Amino acid sequence: MHSWLIISDYISIKQLLYSKLFNVLSDFTLIQKIQCIEEKKIPLYKDRNNSRILYISGVAQQLSKSHNCTTMEIADSISSKLSATSGDVFVVKIVPPGWIYLELTQSCLAVWLQNLAVGRLGQEEKIGQGKITPKFKNQNPANIFAVQSAHARCCSLVLQGHREGLIKLKEPLPDTSPAFGQLVFPEPIPWLSLESQLCLHHPTERYLIAQLVQVVDDLVCSNVDDAINWQKVSIKLSQALENFWCQCRIWGEVKISSQELAQARLGLVMVTQRLLRFLLVEKLGVSAPLEL
Repeated sequence: MHSWLIISDYISIKQLLYSKLFNVLSDFTLIQKIQCIEEKKIPLYKDRNNSRILYISGVAQQLSKSHNCTTMEIADSISSKLSATSGDVFVVKIVPPGWIYLELTQSCLAVWLQNLAVGRLGQEEKIGQGKITPKFKNQNPANIFAVQSAHARCCSLVLQGHREGLIKLKEPLPDTSPAFGQLVFPEPIPWLSLESQLCLHHPTERYLIAQLVQVVDDLVCSNVDDAINWQKVSIKLSQALENFWCQCRIWGEVKISSQELAQARLGLVMVTQRLLRFLLVEKLGVSAPLEL
């Protein structure tokens, strides 16, 4: 319950980590805390390993320059406090010479996916509302069409899942919606195995999840001066969806032998549809067709 409440308060994983680091840094100088957090100067980077959701921070190195402590001592102090307050949300590890590794737990990743799939994130209305300077204005029609095609595929798969009884959407279905219909069944989506491990472990599934996490981080945590090519972001997400669809089946034998896996994959499609629609409408200024 604790981890559910913590992660449900945040749209992006990076936003969550910023908040936790903000609280821990209050034990150091207040001035340093304000400089690090409010000016987004805390070094926090998402690892490129798609098999896990891992962030790496060099904040201990940053603080060691202004404190009479070694980098490892500061890293150990931060790590201990993070583990004590949020150990069920992410696993904390220190790597010499003072890197802090923050890996999201499988159960919390499942909560994050569930919240985004059904639109239960409390701050969702604020997603992507920050004023981000558009430095990439030229749009390639072929790229836009590819993203719209990926969105339409998501809608088609979700509707097919509804018709075949794998999932159930609230009827009547709306003509247009960020979530493209409200999920009624299953509740929750069976993201986890009996061993509390994410059942989506194929490389293309993990890559798609990593892209979803990155897109939400970009939408929520970007600064005004960040140069984000939203067309490139959208293409990358749509390609991840297509690769996933080519490698990971939902129907046929998968539906018969592992209904929970089929439902989890449909849940992943629902999350992708939500973000593709937002990117198309809010960032690229074009329509998000339900079919082509």
